[in-house]
Amino acid sequence: MSYSANVALRLEALERRYPQGSGTLDILQGANLVVHEGQSVALVAPSGTGKSTLLHIAGLLEHQDAGEVYLGERPTAGLPDSERTRIRRLDIGFVYQFHHLLPEFSAAENVMLPQMIRGLSKKEASRRAAELLTYLGLGQRLKHRPGELSGGEQQRVAIARAVANAPRVLLADEPTGNLDPRTSAHVFGALSQLVEATGLSAIIATHNLDLAAQMHRRVTLRDGLIVELD
Repeated sequence: MSYSANVALRLEALERRYPQGSGTLDILQGANLVVHEGQSVALVAPSGTGKSTLLHIAGLLEHQDAGEVYLGERPTAGLPDSERTRIRRLDIGFVYQFHHLLPEFSAAENVMLPQMIRGLSKKEASRRAAELLTYLGLGQRLKHRPGELSGGEQQRVAIARAVANAPRVLLADEPTGNLDPRTSAHVFGALSQLVEATGLSAIIATHNLDLAAQMHRRVTLRDGLIVELD
């Protein structure tokens, strides 16, 4: 696997703390990370160390107390919420442990919706949804609703939805944590293949060391800092 020398995402001196009793709980204490275009990074750390907080800040879902998040060369900390929302819609894809698909819509419709919100026509959104789902092995499941799909199939639909708008960065929080080992390996393989084929950048939080070993880099959180593994 190869990746570009261009920077897709840069986290610089991030700090995040939460009130706790009469003091504070320091989660991030100057965390730094650079992710290049087309590069996949596994975030491997125990529960409670701040993995989700880091992903939420990187994805502009949560504000840091100090530091900066750069998408490419663009700083985002001072942007208004409306612009942060626009960036999330266009440049960042999210995958969670639970798929959060809309149960009343088919697999294809779940993937079409973010594209239509962006402004694509129904015809173009439908074509792209079918293309993505077929690529992920779900070409025969386009019209199935989430309740008619297996857990692994539902998560692959969630992955297709996350990349439907061709984001620059994909952030995944334990995307296979709710699946059995065999299904987990299959879903992760599909995710890795998609990352490689599209050239997007990815940070994937996972407890699975075998899956993490398949990525370009492995990092962890230690004392509020991001530390390279290996």
